[in-house]
Amino acid sequence: MPSSWPDLRQDFAASLVVFLVALPLCVGVAVASGVPAELGLVTGIVGGVVTGLMRGSSLQVSGPAAGLTVLVFEAVRSFGLPALGVIVLLAGLLQVVVGLLKWGRWFRAISVSVVEGMLAGIGLVIVAGQLYAALGISAPASGTARIVGLPGTLWRALTGAAGTLAPLAVAAATVLVIVGWRHVPKPLRAVPGALVAVLLAALATALFDLPVATVRVGGVLDAVRMPGPDAFAAVTDVAVVGTVLAFALIASAESLFGAAAVDRLHDGPRTDYDRELVAQGFGNTVCGLLGALPMTAVIVRSSANVQAGARTKASRVLHGVWLLVFAALLPATLAHVPLAALAGILVHAGWKLIPFRGVVALWRAHRGEALVLVVTAGAIVTVSMLEGVLIGLVLSVAKAAWDVSHLRVEHTDDGHGPVRVRLSGNANFLRLPKILDTLESLPGDRPVELDLAGIHHLDHACRAALEAWAERHRTAGAASVLLHGHP
Repeated sequence: MPSSWPDLRQDFAASLVVFLVALPLCVGVAVASGVPAELGLVTGIVGGVVTGLMRGSSLQVSGPAAGLTVLVFEAVRSFGLPALGVIVLLAGLLQVVVGLLKWGRWFRAISVSVVEGMLAGIGLVIVAGQLYAALGISAPASGTARIVGLPGTLWRALTGAAGTLAPLAVAAATVLVIVGWRHVPKPLRAVPGALVAVLLAALATALFDLPVATVRVGGVLDAVRMPGPDAFAAVTDVAVVGTVLAFALIASAESLFGAAAVDRLHDGPRTDYDRELVAQGFGNTVCGLLGALPMTAVIVRSSANVQAGARTKASRVLHGVWLLVFAALLPATLAHVPLAALAGILVHAGWKLIPFRGVVALWRAHRGEALVLVVTAGAIVTVSMLEGVLIGLVLSVAKAAWDVSHLRVEHTDDGHGPVRVRLSGNANFLRLPKILDTLESLPGDRPVELDLAGIHHLDHACRAALEAWAERHRTAGAASVLLHGHP
């Protein structure tokens, strides 16, 4: 028996688990993104069969992700479904270029607080939006309006508003099944809770003839639309270019941070970040050509893959094959899936993106980082995805600049003898006003002892300014200035 067969058996079993996890997520993400459900399956197939065959991360699984739902929905609403393929295609090509230039590792330099704030903001928008979907009504356009209007909308539903109580009950039951499934006996947990919840919701809807909308289904090939010349004309729109950059940035950051998380779950080969970025970019390029959803590496599927015992990339490729078989032979079964159940799945997924405990712990240890996280999330909810991420990046850079330029200035004067001034921390041009204000306030006719022993970094601008001040002080008061403690 070939030595590779044991790995193949493990990978085969793992691929079935990942397929069962991915199926409801592919459909749910597509519906929440405002595109045909079949396009979610197309992206899942490409993520498994195409990206899965490429080098980068051996156990990470790609497909449509809840983290891009908000951005995709806004793009489809603003530019139309035909333009989505162009946006995904260009974002994929950009990822490939960045990977080939070996810049993938620089995504690891993005502040973790910004990434967690991005995911938290996305989670809040998903939860708010999908609660409206669970009620069978349209959500307000802006994130702020969704959050503000949600309590009143839920109250009206609970007090018997027409047509909302049944779908809300289905969505709530779906969440309860997913949460409770982790407590069932271990053999049963081999079947993913989300799939069980969807099956039970479909069964209950059919048996009790509940007034709940279900997924609209067409042919997978009919849903695929390659972007035409008119769609490419949208590239001249600055807003489209900004959306492409947002897709590439967010998809890349989520995939590479996910790769780092998956690497901590197993002892196999580590991820090559540049190759993984090329693989993700190539997959998104194919998705764009097919007019499908963008993909990222999805931590839910990836962790399920590792926990199911996957050994090689064969498991993620096979999961794509099973999605392809389902899309070819059984797509009509999706017509029995209640939209409220998919909303429940995404409410649960969005809630898990919000790091409640992490924010509390971060606030206790690093309040500046916690502030970056909260502001990024809030900006995404109140403004938009792209602007929110940019605000978070700018804020994190400003915080880093503040940390680097942190400086303490102390001076003592006993009334006779030299005035002693001690600088500690990092002295750069950003702190020059503070340094010079202190030095220029000293008596001009007294010796000054300037102690730089506590300085970790002294840039050229500060050094030149200190030397110039010392020379002026000597000339004006004929008093000596002693600088010591730093070369």
